[in-house]
Amino acid sequence: MSDSRSRKAASSFAFKLIESVGMQGIAFVVSLLLARALTPGDYGVLALLTVFIAVSQVFVQSGLNTALIQKKDVDECDTSSVFWVSLGIALVLYVILFLAAPVIAAYYEMPALNDTLRVLALVLIPGALVSVESAVVARQMAFRKQMLCSLTATVLSGCVGVGMARMGMGYWALVGQQLTNQFALAILLLMVVKWVPRLVFSWARVKVLIRFGWKLLASSLLDTGYQNLRSAVIGKLFPSEVLGYYNRGKQFPELMMNAVNGSIQSVMLPVLSEQQDDAARMKQMMRRSVMVSSFLVLPMMAGLAAVAQPLIHLLLTEKWLPCVPFLQIICIDFAFYPIHTANLQAINAMGRSDVMLKLEVIKKAYGLIILAVTALVFRSVYAIAWGAVVSTLLSAVVNASPNKKLLNYGYLEQMKDVLPSAAMALIMFAAVSLLGRLSLSPLPMLVVQIAAGVAVYGGMALIFRPESARYLLETGAEILRKKRNQ
Repeated sequence: MSDSRSRKAASSFAFKLIESVGMQGIAFVVSLLLARALTPGDYGVLALLTVFIAVSQVFVQSGLNTALIQKKDVDECDTSSVFWVSLGIALVLYVILFLAAPVIAAYYEMPALNDTLRVLALVLIPGALVSVESAVVARQMAFRKQMLCSLTATVLSGCVGVGMARMGMGYWALVGQQLTNQFALAILLLMVVKWVPRLVFSWARVKVLIRFGWKLLASSLLDTGYQNLRSAVIGKLFPSEVLGYYNRGKQFPELMMNAVNGSIQSVMLPVLSEQQDDAARMKQMMRRSVMVSSFLVLPMMAGLAAVAQPLIHLLLTEKWLPCVPFLQIICIDFAFYPIHTANLQAINAMGRSDVMLKLEVIKKAYGLIILAVTALVFRSVYAIAWGAVVSTLLSAVVNASPNKKLLNYGYLEQMKDVLPSAAMALIMFAAVSLLGRLSLSPLPMLVVQIAAGVAVYGGMALIFRPESARYLLETGAEILRKKRNQ
């Protein structure tokens, strides 16, 4: 990859990181305001609805947006054809969900699901446009434009959600927030990216993309269905409040993990796709992705788990303290995501959707067994949460196995690259957890623990200077130097 392309990738990552951190930060503030105004039961209702919406959104994207990014040469006919296919799928799925809503509400014995699902399902329509617009952004590496649109949409939707919650509208505030976000994002991207669908369509072009995309669709369906099945099972076996606690515990680590790991991986797919014929270069870039994301994500997850109780007590009040154990368990789960996503993005970039599908079939086979055992034998929501961790540990090995052959970068070598960051994160976790035994109120406790965590991890990074830290420092210095010379 040329120096100019390397600089563009670094710049794109910087904008993507700003977008993700900004969005997650705004979403974090909004979630605090909403959690104080709403009940765990309100969040439980939305969590059940999200199960059906998430699976439907996979069909709308249908793997074609990723195929657009991966394909070497794309023109207007490709992008417009994909949009019309995605829009048609969105409309069909909306009708299906509209008609199925009473059945779903009766199954969960929650009449409120009927009308709310029919309204929330409208997010599928702008989602068809956003999926293609995002592919155009990724191909152009125009992440600065997407950053501005995403941040604006997040602020607008947050204001709508908080306003509706303050008016006492309960779970409808969460529905209004999601609808506003998707419609606003679709409109803003139309104005900023300056791509609009044309009245052109080529089934021949779509078929070419489908040959790659259908396997990604099947993989995404397996993954999304499996991930949301856990919420569906919890919602059926336990009160909606329990599902609300589980999802709230998941939200905090998910926000932090997506801010960093999501930024890296969003940029890596189009960059890796350009290097798909150079295995040595791809391995080098993938190693950096694994090391940098692990260096940033692991201490975040370890630190969040260590400060969970005073954090929840301070920000969400005592009514949300039952979500603390879920938050801590899910932090362990998410700590392994940098390895997952780096391996899968590399496989995607090489166009090996057949490998992706095989991996998903294998992972979901043992994942379903683990979920069935934890739900039906142990009948414990905590067992279900720990089962997800076990499944993730196994999946880290499974996802890495193809790249041993494809890139000569197997699981053991990947873990060797991650080990320095993991060791520093564990030491930091132990230090911060010990401080949690002090007799302090939530705010002073949180300040002391966070300061200690930053000092311990940062100090070890400066002393031992692992390769990931050196790369981050060098890249940051290079970007600053380029800015000063402009």
